[in-house]
Amino acid sequence: MNEIAVICGTNRNDSVSMEVSLLYKALLEELDQNVELIDLKRLPVDFAFSALYENSGKNEAFNTYRDLMVRLRKFVFVVPEYNGSFPGVLKTFIDGLKFPHTFTDKKCALVGVSSGVQGAGLALSHLTDIFNYCGMNVLALKPKLARIDKHLKDGQITNDLFNQLLRDQAQKFIEF
Repeated sequence: MNEIAVICGTNRNDSVSMEVSLLYKALLEELDQNVELIDLKRLPVDFAFSALYENSGKNEAFNTYRDLMVRLRKFVFVVPEYNGSFPGVLKTFIDGLKFPHTFTDKKCALVGVSSGVQGAGLALSHLTDIFNYCGMNVLALKPKLARIDKHLKDGQITNDLFNQLLRDQAQKFIEF
């Protein structure tokens, strides 16, 4: 059994994306998977300046993430919609990883989260393009949890369709 990383795609405090990430982690664990949660809120504060480009590999705190991402083969990204796309911190995180070895010939699943009606569809599309460019295989089933604020209560998703989509995706992803 391989380990799967669930990555919360924002560094916002008290984010809905983290609640969904924790639920997804629990779902994978129920399906007997080893899961690592990556919380972008825990990234080094200065990593955008101290771990990218000419500083690649020089930030020991960020290198922990770089090494983990290279080692793992499967990823689930829980992606909130910010300004019609995904958060800049997620793009910066991706830019700081080893290219192209981090994602080439690996697999990922994407879950969109938004308070709007599109469920982060554009964000997932943008991220799919990036991952395809990097050589990663993206699972076709991409749940879009629209108006999530109306379907999340006490850390649980109350929408039966959303729960079924997440369960279906998780099962497909394990087999992917």
